[in-house]
Amino acid sequence: MSTFKIKKGDTVKVIAGKDKDKEGKVLSVDRKNNRVLVEGINMITKHEKPSAANQNGGIVQKEAPIDASNIMYVHKGKATRIGFKIENGKKVRFAKSTGDIVD
Repeated sequence: MSTFKIKKGDTVKVIAGKDKDKEGKVLSVDRKNNRVLVEGINMITKHEKPSAANQNGGIVQKEAPIDASNIMYVHKGKATRIGFKIENGKKVRFAKSTGDIVD
């Protein structure tokens, strides 16, 4: 399996689907199913029963996972592809559009 190029906390832009051109922060990454949970993207309506965590229950708006192929990393306000290179003996991510090191 190849290395995942998006990490939790990254800012990403949606490039396909109903939320195209929206941006958000990555909340979680599911490497096994190649899906990403992005803040404010792919909102669904869920009917929840009352529970200890949610006393009232009712209709709740929440994010649903989106496929990782439908998002791109945002670097300096522009969507860019991510690559890997060895810098000082460490593997680092870099933005392919500018060549800047991401982390």
